[in-house]
Parts: sequence; C-alpha cells; structure tokens
Amino acid sequence: MKWIGMVFKKLVLSVFILYGYNLIASSFNQIIPINIITVGAVGFLGFPALFAFILIRVFLF
Repeated sequence: MKWIGMVFKKLVLSVFILYGYNLIASSFNQIIPINIITVGAVGFLGFPALFAFILIRVFLF
C-alpha cells in the first residue's frame, strides 16, 4: 500500500511539473503534451526526462 501511494504522488507531481512548464513555455510555442508517456517518463526519471523532452522539442520540431 505504501508503494502505491509513492507512485501516485510521483505521477501527480510530474503532471504539475509538466503543467507548470507548459504555462511558462506557451509564450515560446514550446508546449510538451501531457499524456501517459510524458507523465510516466517525468515521474520515473524526474527532471532529466523533462530536459530531454525540451531538447527533443527544440531540436527536432
């Protein structure tokens, strides 16, 4: 039960991190979609996954 709570907390925190980034980056047209893949990656890997998504977004699109 403790493990489920920890996973849920990380997923909710990753949604807030992505939403906060999208609020800031919307003026630059660099929005990262909030879906299961991005939330899972940011929840599992943390900020390095967010930076990787930003780099992918900047260099490929």
